[in-house]
Amino acid sequence: MSIQENYDFAKQAYAKWGIDVDTVLEQLKKVSISIHCWQGDDIGGFEVIQNERSGGIDVTGNYPGKARTPEELRSDLDKALSLIPGKHRVNLHAIYAETNGEVVDRDQLELKHFENWVKWAKEKDLGLDFNPTLFSHPKAADGLTLSHPNEEIREFWINHCILSRKIGEYFGQQLGTPALTNLWIPDGYKDIPSDRLTPRKRLLDSLDKIYAVEIDEQYNLDAVESKLFGIGSEAFVVGSHEFYLHYAMKNNKLCLLDTGHYHPTETVSNKISSMLLFSDKIALHVSRPVRWDSDHVVILDDELKEIALEIVRNDALERVIIGLDFFDASINRVAAWTIGTRNMIKALLYAMLVPNKYLKELQEKGDFTERLALMEEFKTYPFGAVWDYYCEKMGVPVKESWLEEVRVYEQEVLLKR
Repeated sequence: MSIQENYDFAKQAYAKWGIDVDTVLEQLKKVSISIHCWQGDDIGGFEVIQNERSGGIDVTGNYPGKARTPEELRSDLDKALSLIPGKHRVNLHAIYAETNGEVVDRDQLELKHFENWVKWAKEKDLGLDFNPTLFSHPKAADGLTLSHPNEEIREFWINHCILSRKIGEYFGQQLGTPALTNLWIPDGYKDIPSDRLTPRKRLLDSLDKIYAVEIDEQYNLDAVESKLFGIGSEAFVVGSHEFYLHYAMKNNKLCLLDTGHYHPTETVSNKISSMLLFSDKIALHVSRPVRWDSDHVVILDDELKEIALEIVRNDALERVIIGLDFFDASINRVAAWTIGTRNMIKALLYAMLVPNKYLKELQEKGDFTERLALMEEFKTYPFGAVWDYYCEKMGVPVKESWLEEVRVYEQEVLLKR
């Protein structure tokens, strides 16, 4: 059967449950995923003085073809985006500034250092998001930044974060879509602290100073990101989930949930509905932890599907800002972007092709037998046929055929680096 014939068959199967597949695909087209640039160069960045990675961040693998320059990174992103259906965004860290060989410390960054990214984004009709980089720097060497007991070090990072918010605002002004500027810090202690309160007081004070600077929310949205533990901060992280959740609620900021930043038995999908009751918007960094925050490439597993279901069944596609955050250097990096982003979109499509309203009604009237039966049966409905049709109509490769394009790109571009 052809892709069209399979699609027509699938449409009939879903129509029996009141699901208009054509309408679903139109809705899916409007969803933008924020694709993280740092998968392409193993979170190296383009600072003139290269610092070793720190802050509990680790990248394993040495697959050939890593991007070495901004031009190479943008070329690799272009290739990945050509294989992913839909119109999306790109997420930058501050270390991806382009300073033309000049040493510019992070508290001295200017808008001009990101002009090339904005020009590229305009040409490709992309939105840009941003993150201050509070790791892999001499002033973060001891694992503390915004909560550091040294006031000069705190001021350095406060100024960096203020500049980062201005860069996010610049992106929004230039591109006509607000940037999400997300703040994550590695601060914490390897062993049991004797004082948890004082570092958190310092972090609170630093955040208040950062957000006291007025930035137009029409162009920039502020988010804060928590973490349970990290390498070198196993016992205590200053910016815990409870800390940032309360800070975001009190100060009208977005709380960003990274799927790798919680206990292995704790799921982000279970948090989404609670947070939507109290927040207009929330943000996600979707990753895949394997026993720890190891940032594996996103696969179409149960938790990814459940995250998508929580977004879709609660009519929150416009309230949940979805970004990705993984970095695998053991496989082709363009393929990693492609696999992870396509899976995120697949999960959303899967969620849209479930009779969510009817399943809610079953739960309300206590018919848990039919609820469970249908939830299981829909796992094998012809969702794949709809995905193939969507890819074809969006002008990207169907099924695994995209892999051949990556192989050609690897031979012609990546292996020549």
